[in-house]
Amino acid sequence: MRSTMQDFPLTIGSILRHGTTVHPTAEVVTATADGARSRSYAELGARAAQLAGGLRSLGIVGDERVATFQWNNAEHLEVYLAVPAMGAVLHTLNIRLFPDQLVYVANHAEDKVVVVDDSLVGLLAQQLPRMETVTHVLVSGPDAAAADLDALRASGKEVLLYDELLAGQPTDVDWPEVDERDAAAMCYTSGTTGNPKGVAYSHRSAWLHSAAVMSGNVAGIDFTDRILPIVPMFHANAWGLPYAALMSGASLCMPDRWLQAEPVVRFIQSCRPTLSGAVPTVWNDVLQFLDHHPDEHIDSLRLVLCGGSAVPVALQKALEERHGILLRQAWGMTETSPVATVGIPPVGAEGEEHWRYRGNQGRILAGVEARLVDDQGQPLPWDGEAVGEVEVRGPWVTASYYEAEDQEAAAKFDHGWLRTGDVGTIDRLGYITLTDRAKDVIKSGGEWISSVDLENALMAHDDVVEAAVVGIPDEKWQERPLASVVLREGATVTPAELRDFLAQSFAKWQLPDAFSFIEAVPRTSVGKFDKKVIRKWYADGELQVASTLKEGGAAGSGSAR
Repeated sequence: MRSTMQDFPLTIGSILRHGTTVHPTAEVVTATADGARSRSYAELGARAAQLAGGLRSLGIVGDERVATFQWNNAEHLEVYLAVPAMGAVLHTLNIRLFPDQLVYVANHAEDKVVVVDDSLVGLLAQQLPRMETVTHVLVSGPDAAAADLDALRASGKEVLLYDELLAGQPTDVDWPEVDERDAAAMCYTSGTTGNPKGVAYSHRSAWLHSAAVMSGNVAGIDFTDRILPIVPMFHANAWGLPYAALMSGASLCMPDRWLQAEPVVRFIQSCRPTLSGAVPTVWNDVLQFLDHHPDEHIDSLRLVLCGGSAVPVALQKALEERHGILLRQAWGMTETSPVATVGIPPVGAEGEEHWRYRGNQGRILAGVEARLVDDQGQPLPWDGEAVGEVEVRGPWVTASYYEAEDQEAAAKFDHGWLRTGDVGTIDRLGYITLTDRAKDVIKSGGEWISSVDLENALMAHDDVVEAAVVGIPDEKWQERPLASVVLREGATVTPAELRDFLAQSFAKWQLPDAFSFIEAVPRTSVGKFDKKVIRKWYADGELQVASTLKEGGAAGSGSAR
């Protein structure tokens, strides 16, 4: 028996129509150097229609790729909506990629048009000549006309002003019928080995993922909310927050390029968001600012989604107890759109149990299935004890990479399951606790040591801002932990004191034997700790490493970082 329900497609176009007609008075507010600018969702819809018309005039008539090289702002949101709704494919370029990787992903995706913010013209112009398939560049933003357009034109591409392209185009358009399984957007992974891999999200996957983000088990978004996506729109589609805002009718507060702690706080104070999303580094910086400016408050926020890397319990406690800001950890990856789990403690969890659940990666969302497998690919029990690699599948989890046929890409998939590369446990309630990335696990004397647990514990120390732990070679034990630590300004804590601090929570054999003090933890283009850089520093003798073993002496030597 078949159902009697209509086969109505789940598309970005339907999100666009709903948000701009049912919620026309909601607004998108974009931060500027001296305030903010605003436009309503009704105006947003009209401009998205004009953009579609303008892109048609440039030859975007099928599923060609339209790239963005932009901050989080109103114009970027217009491209987010118009390009998929017209049947083309949005490709968000990561402005923080190394130049060769940026050129690679633009050529691999075969981008035809690039929309660039006026403040990023100089950065794009350096690599534009090598972007072989790009024919047109649209320069957007209030200062587009004053940007160095000649630097772009030197590439031989046709350069147009975004607003001039929109001018004269109709503000209404017959959006085409699009297959919900067709590609809507592309995002490339920030892989630490080899070239980035492309993930092509379908309309259906984006629609379902955004609905999940709206749900009470994630963010509980409705049209009374105001959402501040600090996480970049080029980072896994800003975790689905822009589309979730249009679906729910929530207004958007866009920070543009103003991402440092003080301008973020000022923008929160003026735009009054109720919900935000950003990586832990941002909220660590906000915490430091608020701690040093006790008269400053950001009391409009009811919830902050935090992810991209493990969210230390110490950071969650400090923001909540000192400033009333609730951080909720979410976990996922580019390949999972990205949200797959969210860290809301189970009913009845109190005290240390409550914080233990707040510190793990969270409970599996409806729509995502997960399993744990051992080194032979055999499923392990959900008992909170067995340790293995987490694999996931679901309607917003990718089944392959775009036109990637190398062995590394193929190895990411296991008979319909995505191998996440994350190692950890799953308990009987479906909560995932990650102990490491598969490539970062530390195996010492046949026993696993969790670098994530050590990092979280170190960052709970009053004098530690950040910490990254890696395994270094050891003749006797195979590997031992090295902790690279960023201290608060003026702090004088010693390695022995840090080791003693850790000894309150860890067995002796788990404690780092070596410490280094560094100015900042190196990061990938999406803000994650880049541990391969630390391992290279150590191998090249560029870390000043102090041993905490009784026999003393340096575990390594070299210039201090």
